Amino acid sequence: MSLVDGLRSPQSPLRRFLDRELSAGAKPLRDSYRAQHRAEHVLLPPPGVGTEAGTVGTAIDQRLRLAFTAAAPVDDASLIGIERTGRIGGGAGLRMRAVGNELALRLTETVHRLDLDNRDLAIDGGQDEEEHLARMLIAAAWYQVLARTPIGFAFTPLANAALEDPDAFTLSSLLELPDRDLVADVTAQLHKAAQGPLNALRARTRPEDCVGGPTFPAAQITADADLVVDGLLDFKSTRHPLAEMSQRTAWQLTGYLLLDAADQYRIDTVGLYLTRSGVLTSWPVDDFLTLLGACRRDLTELRGVFAELLIGCRGRADARYCDTEEEADHVRRLLERLAPVAAPGCCPVCTQTLPRSSRRPRKFCTTWCRGREKVLRRRGVLPGGPTPLIPAPRKQHLDLPDDAEILSLTTRSR
Repeated sequence: MSLVDGLRSPQSPLRRFLDRELSAGAKPLRDSYRAQHRAEHVLLPPPGVGTEAGTVGTAIDQRLRLAFTAAAPVDDASLIGIERTGRIGGGAGLRMRAVGNELALRLTETVHRLDLDNRDLAIDGGQDEEEHLARMLIAAAWYQVLARTPIGFAFTPLANAALEDPDAFTLSSLLELPDRDLVADVTAQLHKAAQGPLNALRARTRPEDCVGGPTFPAAQITADADLVVDGLLDFKSTRHPLAEMSQRTAWQLTGYLLLDAADQYRIDTVGLYLTRSGVLTSWPVDDFLTLLGACRRDLTELRGVFAELLIGCRGRADARYCDTEEEADHVRRLLERLAPVAAPGCCPVCTQTLPRSSRRPRKFCTTWCRGREKVLRRRGVLPGGPTPLIPAPRKQHLDLPDDAEILSLTTRSR
């Protein structure tokens, strides 16, 4: 069960829950984000980056984490990917795993040798050292693909080289695979970080107070944020920073906040760092939730209800489809039970007490809630709207009879 996967489909129980609880939508937070985002220059990917922009993003994310804390030189997803390559058939899989283990050892040794989280040293080191480190981080990002989206791993340069000639696949050949534009893109974003607010944040913190890639093992869902440092901080390497605060990003940040049910990380602020523009935006937790319209419950109660959802969905809160009609009914009843109820005299959108009126009684507390009510009701989030979309049972394909004859096949895109 994955937080990111659950946010992709508006029918998943996870999305239905957040769409209902965050009654204001993402627009107020997006407006606040854009008001904070002031940048004179945005680094654009060099031509050689092409379709590897995601790989560069993964590499720079890990490099920035290591600048704050070097406690985990190799992230968990890369280690999982390295282990899984050994399951690929033939000698290529075993070779990829052996080289991946060499990479993990080399990366660990390099990170400790360079003392990357030492506050007495600059956030960016020498150019040759940073380029070599960038090549290792890019290679680790390719292994990470197998852990996150296995279907895409076959298209990575790593897999192509190993499958083409397993005997010639070595750590040296692996580190030669990244295009020089990929390496340059990673180092350019690092140098930009050294000149901006992220460097100031690093200077006023200690490595032992930072957590790179925080996870939430007790939450029964896979989710790993980028960094806990004086709050929760997520890195984004988009080339269009003003468009970054989408609903999915806002819901993802909220998911991280709610998954820390035991308050393990003591998150009091939520922020984004834009690696290509060098801008750091952040909000106190109360302001962040208020902008999203999460005023129906306080944070402790909201975390508790979110945990009930994850437990009640039995590991399928991110599912786009239910296996049976019984499971669909169970999810529907669960969402109805967890839905916030507006008491008499309260706004049906945000459930806050309605202000007194000398004229006729008010139905909504603000004009904003009046407008949002139409949107939420149309989406089936409020009572009286259409039947909410939830993961319906997947349609079963009919089996062909034994004497059927296939005349033609037509590719159908979905």
